[in-house]
Amino acid sequence: MKIKKLTEHIGAEISDIRIDSLEQSEVDEIKEAWLAHKVLVFRNQPISVEAHIAFGKHFGELEIHPFADNLDDYPEIIVLEAGGDSPRQNYNAAQDWHIDVSFREKPPMGSILRGKSIPEHGGDTHFANAAAAYERLDSNLKSRVDDLFAVNDYTKMFGPSTRFNSDESHEENKTKFPPVLHPVIRTHPETGLRSIFTNNFFTSHIDGLDREESEYLLAELAEAVRDEELHFSVQWQPETFVMWDNRCVQHVATDDFLPLYRRMERVTIAGDRPF
Repeated sequence: MKIKKLTEHIGAEISDIRIDSLEQSEVDEIKEAWLAHKVLVFRNQPISVEAHIAFGKHFGELEIHPFADNLDDYPEIIVLEAGGDSPRQNYNAAQDWHIDVSFREKPPMGSILRGKSIPEHGGDTHFANAAAAYERLDSNLKSRVDDLFAVNDYTKMFGPSTRFNSDESHEENKTKFPPVLHPVIRTHPETGLRSIFTNNFFTSHIDGLDREESEYLLAELAEAVRDEELHFSVQWQPETFVMWDNRCVQHVATDDFLPLYRRMERVTIAGDRPF
């Protein structure tokens, strides 16, 4: 196995390995690299759907996304597609920096995304090191946000006006997924690093602050995540796999491939309650 660091702050490529036939020592090495580099890229891995699921299970229990489209026979696999002859002719689901499913009490630990049908151009995915973004905050801003909690609400992204809900299902889902409080700055349970855990998809406001101060601090934190020096972009190829640590990484998708067709498949690793 070879590990090649791709940028100063985030990302590494793992080569000379097959992710469908791993020894436990290789799993341990991948886990160590994942914690160190936060985003890992595996190229040219033509494996089965079952092997994709099995690879994810090396790192934890898999969860089923409550709103995304899944494979009928393999609900652990999320299908993300747009363009071409697919029902979706736009791609507005992930076009801002975000943390996956932070509206849940226990947001995912991470995800493993696979490129299946890749357009001739466009469709890159961009990742940001939210721990390094926190470290770059000035000391005054750090002191203001360190002990705050923010409300994360599923309706900000998956409300009744979206394709994910009808009026009836929205009322049911509001009961299943009530707003939750998460720390504005979370501590990684394995590395101990602190990172920005607010995001534009699901964080509605900071608890206990007036609207003006809440919006100001959220904007400052969002701007810190946008620091391009802390970013890494994946140019997809068929059978490329990318795994990222959702506890300290934010990401954003692009729609510059449209109207070409793009299909991705993802498993999601269950996490714990942020602290």
